[in-house]
Amino acid sequence: MREHHFERLGMASFFDSFTPQEVARISAKGRHVTLPEGWSPIWERTPADKAYILIDGTVSVRKGGAEIAQLGPGEFMGEQAILGHSLRTASIVALTPLEVIHFTSETVRELCDQMPKFKAALEAVAGSRLG
Repeated sequence: MREHHFERLGMASFFDSFTPQEVARISAKGRHVTLPEGWSPIWERTPADKAYILIDGTVSVRKGGAEIAQLGPGEFMGEQAILGHSLRTASIVALTPLEVIHFTSETVRELCDQMPKFKAALEAVAGSRLG
């Protein structure tokens, strides 16, 4: 399996709690895509139809147009609205070109059903961002 950029840099990652086989299984369920700087893959107050794992690059998380956080390699994006069956609570804007793994909401739910460890990791990420 191809080594991810954040692993080379020794950065924390959503994948940290998974075995290499589980990482391969999760990655295979998504589609690897590149997105240009300035692209907004997630818009506030829209349906939760997709999520991403950021492999390389930096994004701005914006609520009401104001930046509330920046995310980098190894971060999961878009999980809160999928888990909560709600509209998006923030927008994501690429500050650099991005390499991501794209998941449909159906794929995220399927992984949650098939891998309790995946669901627990997503819930932990979502819970850490509430507040």
